[in-house]
Amino acid sequence: MQLLSDGPKDAKDILILAHGAGGPMDAPFMNVIARDVAACGVRVARFEFRYMAARREGKKKGAPDRQPVLLATWREVIDQLGGGEKVVIGGKSMGGRMASLVADEVRARGLICLGYPFHPPGRPETLRTTHLRDLKTPTLIVQGERDQFGGKDEVAKYDLSPTIRVEWLTDGDHSFKPRSSSGVTELQNLASATEAICRFFGTLD
Repeated sequence: MQLLSDGPKDAKDILILAHGAGGPMDAPFMNVIARDVAACGVRVARFEFRYMAARREGKKKGAPDRQPVLLATWREVIDQLGGGEKVVIGGKSMGGRMASLVADEVRARGLICLGYPFHPPGRPETLRTTHLRDLKTPTLIVQGERDQFGGKDEVAKYDLSPTIRVEWLTDGDHSFKPRSSSGVTELQNLASATEAICRFFGTLD
């Protein structure tokens, strides 16, 4: 699997970061997070699911691969980088959700979800939280307060594992962008996300 890497190659801390459903591994959001997390001494390795790699080559424009294919890709990349106990896994939206589904299985060192899709927009009754109730992997979810996939008031009602910590970004949407009236900027929220990620690494064995 082809990887895009940032940060020291010999770093003790490795984060494997997957993209969301609609954007590639080098989307602006992914570039900023990878660059800034790498600046705190973490090696960040990005990859693309097969459907996205095919889009890049102009071979496919359809929907994401089915979940079994996405999970198999995650397992392949984790093995490529030395196994779950050596890495923290995660990603943007769908990429983070898929990581959360294999985290315990591969014994990941940690899990980071950037905008977790708790439910489809406008369908709060269709929750994607069942496996999060008993998740054993230390987990950081960075979420915008008004994320349409699960905002602050909604998530407070969910039954989540005690291993999960949620870091809230002021007025952020699914990509952490706030409204101009909020008093914070998108760059400030992205910086807060990076700071939370770097602090999270400091809590891991």
